[in-house]
Amino acid sequence: MSANSQFTTAVHALCWIELAARQGESPITSERIAESLASHPVLVRRVLAPLREAGLVAVGRGPGSGWRLGRSAERITLREVYTALAPGGPFALHAHDPKPDCPVGHGIRPALTEVFADLEAVMARELARHTIAGLLDHLLRTYPVG
Repeated sequence: MSANSQFTTAVHALCWIELAARQGESPITSERIAESLASHPVLVRRVLAPLREAGLVAVGRGPGSGWRLGRSAERITLREVYTALAPGGPFALHAHDPKPDCPVGHGIRPALTEVFADLEAVMARELARHTIAGLLDHLLRTYPVG
């Protein structure tokens, strides 16, 4: 699964965890989250594992346990979610060094590094403006179930 797909899946899961908590159904199982994603509970656990390590979610074990947010949804930004899933950023340079005596190969890495840094700064700023609570409120208000 690509980092972008993981991000979308994680944000969906976090919104679902928050909605369940608002409805008094916390914690919530991987199975319930997977049902909303039309996916598999193993995928949910894989995507949420890095978020658990980052403290954004917590999970219990045994009967009656499941996932809950690690702190309030108002304090979890989309930037934090993205960083937990893709700590290296959205862009990568060549997997190997390009030809150093090539006019393009010689400078492509430093040139792209500058561009990528600018793009990542803009993306980080925008993602930091949005929280799980804000996104959930927006989608419930703007896109109600039929």
